Amino acid sequence: MRKQGAKIQSDVLMALRRQAKPLSAYEILARLNRRDGKLAPPTVYRALASLIEQGRVHRIESINAYVACQSVGHAQASVLSICDECGGVGEHLDGDILRNLTALAERSGFLPSHLVIEVHGRCTDCGTAAAQ
Repeated sequence: MRKQGAKIQSDVLMALRRQAKPLSAYEILARLNRRDGKLAPPTVYRALASLIEQGRVHRIESINAYVACQSVGHAQASVLSICDECGGVGEHLDGDILRNLTALAERSGFLPSHLVIEVHGRCTDCGTAAAQ
């Protein structure tokens, strides 16, 4: 059973890496079922939860979708820029912003377990195209 779970996690991660845009859990499920047959939604959600815990996938709360982590070793903090035109997602690390948010939360007695900052707007490619 453990081997099957690792394979599904690997398949989910590959599906996300192959796609230039974030995918919903059901989009991932559809891609995997084209190849592997009959996976159920809870299987994909379990794989996603595990990948998030490992810091290999980010859940984009505002659009209820998932994207593969672009950088390794920062499972608990990231800044995601989400293009509202093309759907592309960039991942950034800014230690100052993350430290300041953590300090702000801690001053109010809140202990954050992880930080994901989502910034919506227009990417360079879409911004350039719109200006022409």
